[in-house]
Amino acid sequence: MKLRLASALLLVVLMFTVTTSVTAQEYYFRVEQETIHVYWNSDGAVALDYSLAFYNEPGAHVIDFVDIGMPNGNYSSVQADVNGNSVGTSTSDYLGDGSGFAVVMGSHAIQPGQRGTVHVYVGRITGLLYPDDNEPDTYASGEFSPFWFGSQYVSGSTNMTVVFHLPPGMQAEEPRYHPARGGWPCDTAPVIGYDNDGRISYTWACADAHISSQYTFGTSFPRQYVPDGAISSAPSFSLPNFNFDMDGLVGFCFFCCFGLIFLGAPILGVVNERKRKMQYLPPKISIEGHGVKRGLTAVEAGILMGQPLDKVMTMILFGVVKKEAAEVLKREPLELQVAEKLPEDLRTYEKEFLAAFQARDQGARRKDLQKMTVALVQSVSDKMKGFSRKETIAYYTSIMERAWQQIEAADTPEVKSEMYEQALEWTMLDKDYDDRTRRVFTGPVFIPMWWGRYDPTYRDSAAGAAGKLAGAGKISAPGTSVSGGRVSVPGSSFAASVITGVQSVASRTLGDVKTFTSGVTNRTNPIPKTSSSGGKWGGGGGGSSCACACACAGCACACAGGGR
Repeated sequence: MKLRLASALLLVVLMFTVTTSVTAQEYYFRVEQETIHVYWNSDGAVALDYSLAFYNEPGAHVIDFVDIGMPNGNYSSVQADVNGNSVGTSTSDYLGDGSGFAVVMGSHAIQPGQRGTVHVYVGRITGLLYPDDNEPDTYASGEFSPFWFGSQYVSGSTNMTVVFHLPPGMQAEEPRYHPARGGWPCDTAPVIGYDNDGRISYTWACADAHISSQYTFGTSFPRQYVPDGAISSAPSFSLPNFNFDMDGLVGFCFFCCFGLIFLGAPILGVVNERKRKMQYLPPKISIEGHGVKRGLTAVEAGILMGQPLDKVMTMILFGVVKKEAAEVLKREPLELQVAEKLPEDLRTYEKEFLAAFQARDQGARRKDLQKMTVALVQSVSDKMKGFSRKETIAYYTSIMERAWQQIEAADTPEVKSEMYEQALEWTMLDKDYDDRTRRVFTGPVFIPMWWGRYDPTYRDSAAGAAGKLAGAGKISAPGTSVSGGRVSVPGSSFAASVITGVQSVASRTLGDVKTFTSGVTNRTNPIPKTSSSGGKWGGGGGGSSCACACACAGCACACAGGGR
């Protein structure tokens, strides 16, 4: 009986510990007060001033980033501080939908059980004014929604104040306000007054607002107070006048429907099927969890990002060559000499990659490479269970960007080449990899010491002071030199060698890349089986949407943050 009682108590303690640990990983906070000043300036642009007083709930995740959603991407002059201490902002760390940026709290992060005030100023946003719906020729209209957080991350209510500062020089009877929408829990009409600069102001205030709700505020004022070019044209939805009778209209509609069903649908189906064949990630990898999955290799991050498989194969090839596990004997078609004793730090997918090249038959080799890729995709899928794909992709994208920035900032060819050698696979995650490589390497480049094992025409060991090179071939590029046992070549030649290697080596190894990828997709992301049983029409799924819900011409909604 004592043993059973002790076991039960231990189980309760473990359950409490696990629950506490999981809870500690979640963002959960209260925005006690939020004040937003919206300045509608005489040049037609808008300036925003946000002040948010946070209280981080005990046991919650530290508030290390705060996502600030923007109405659109036409913003500039961003400044941020925490408790008066200047901090940085980053668009790459922003996890919300639509446009926006993240306040990087750094050493001023708000710990659990503590308070902190985040202040953000955005000096200029354009594209927020439209012709007024009622008087488009004489009045301009603009609406604004403060950004909001997901309800699962916030507690309590917020004392929220939104202040519109209208363009200067306006008379009291000229502007108009739009009643607050979106379930604003207090008076939808603002308090009308003047600010310290003598500008007409509209102030909406509510002590019981919810930071997880989208509230919309708006104004209309005479167009004469802003330049015409600052007012965006409202889209026109009027139908052209075809001047035909009802019988003709019915016939025209029948023709369109016929064409859509018998021509458009098959074409669309073919396009979607081709697109699906290239999407080798299984659907379950997109089921969002929480937090970033750290510890992925560059190759695994490439799989998570859905990088083309020829690029992924080249990344693996670079990896095994750098680890001295293999040497390229011939590039077209690719032939490898695998080391007799493999390094201990090889990944499973690297071992399977090398094993595939033991097969002499190209068909058998591609089959083994497909099998390796399927296992790699499934491995990444398993590792991502419980983690956020979106946050994780953003995390590894920032690693890629930092790698490029460090390479670009290097002040000598030696340092630049060394940093590129270390971060080669990470830089390949860049969608603009080809062009960026050409842009970065313009001066002399020192060939990596392992490059000769990858490219038979560049053998990287120097023989004596005379600069004679060992290996199967010599460097033929003009401007080649040897210094300290390292080979220097023009940057353009090196960049071309890297890019053509990515483009040709992998494709010749895989054959047709689309066919190869399709073979992987059929196993990792097969066509869902349909059921013949009846059911109701309707879409499934849930989750929150950050799409702008304003129906008027002056829509300027800001999107929600990513839960931080």
